Amino acid sequence: MTDPAHEPSATSENPVDPVAVWRRTAPDAVLLDGFHALKHAVRFGAEVLVAVTADRAAALALADELAADVRDTLAALLTEVPHATYASLVPRPHPTAVAALAVRPDRAGNLATLAHAPRTAPVVVLDQPRNLGNAGAVVRLAAGFGATGVVTTGTLDPWHPTVVRGGAGLHFATAVERLTVDELPPGPLFALDPEGEDIRSLKLPDEALLAFGSERTGLSEELRARADHLVALPMRPQVSSYNLATSVAMTLYHWSATGGASA
Repeated sequence: MTDPAHEPSATSENPVDPVAVWRRTAPDAVLLDGFHALKHAVRFGAEVLVAVTADRAAALALADELAADVRDTLAALLTEVPHATYASLVPRPHPTAVAALAVRPDRAGNLATLAHAPRTAPVVVLDQPRNLGNAGAVVRLAAGFGATGVVTTGTLDPWHPTVVRGGAGLHFATAVERLTVDELPPGPLFALDPEGEDIRSLKLPDEALLAFGSERTGLSEELRARADHLVALPMRPQVSSYNLATSVAMTLYHWSATGGASA
């Protein structure tokens, strides 16, 4: 089997057939679906194997407007192909008609980042999440706040193409892995639960693990048993829950506003 890490990238000066490279490398690569996913991946050091677009001029115009810092890199990576060819390579076409494949970050490196001590920002733990789009939104939030990483437990693959699409390629800006509860990195675990202590009375340490259960079932018994603290978000009576990404955003904001990341 071909090693995608050693595949040549297709560029405007490189005669390599981008479709052939795509079909060889797709099974083991990360799909970057859309201009913004590619933009963010490039910004945060992803190794892009191949990038295609159905409208190179439009993609570079977007780069001029929104990503001047990586415009030249995108120009070198993007190869124009017919729209039908582009559409055949992705699950569903993106409005920007841009797609790329990148090498997934090394798991050992991610685990080392997650376990490194002392941490300067929390790790977000999604306990048995179910919704791929919500998981992607959480990765995007974590990257924006500078969290050390996002860990999922359970069966959801945090590198599923739908999660990467929801995260706008920002998986490359933080450490994203799937672990069991027993494999979680060290640090005090603050688990969000309606019966917990009001978060406004707490200061969340940089080395914290911030755990969130699924919207339907909440925390698993296994993770609840591992928790050092149960924490509750302020909520009006008779309102049943917040969206998962909203809960993560509120918690990370509280961390940052009370001195996190040397605010």
